Amino acid sequence: MKTYMAKAQDVERAWYVVDATGMPLGRLASRVAAILRGKNKPIFTPHVDTGDHVIVINTDKVVLTGKKLDKKFYTYHSGYIGGLKQIPYRTMLETKSDLAVYEAVKGMLPKNSLGRQMLKKLRVYKGAEHKHEAQHPIVLNLGGNE
Repeated sequence: MKTYMAKAQDVERAWYVVDATGMPLGRLASRVAAILRGKNKPIFTPHVDTGDHVIVINTDKVVLTGKKLDKKFYTYHSGYIGGLKQIPYRTMLETKSDLAVYEAVKGMLPKNSLGRQMLKKLRVYKGAEHKHEAQHPIVLNLGGNE
């Protein structure tokens, strides 16, 4: 019996729309990352990008559980001395909720060229509208929507 190895040119990619309303940020990010990697397909091959395109809408309605809104920070550095910046997730979700979801998914993908290729298939929008109707995306219910 031979092991099946998917080839990049043979992979058929679908488009999915995920509604983030009422979903915890980490749970949403881990499920979206699995779809981007292709782990939901029987042809999953670790060294080939077998994933699908994902459109995440309503990121302004994503939630954080517990005390994470005040105790968790989005941290980055400007590159200059004393340039450490920290934004509490309460502020982050109010102003840049799309960036919060994007960074959460990015952290759950491989840190190499294949991971960067997978991340290009992710589209994140604050509101309910997106501009990818021509691709006929399939609505994907990941659960947790209230």
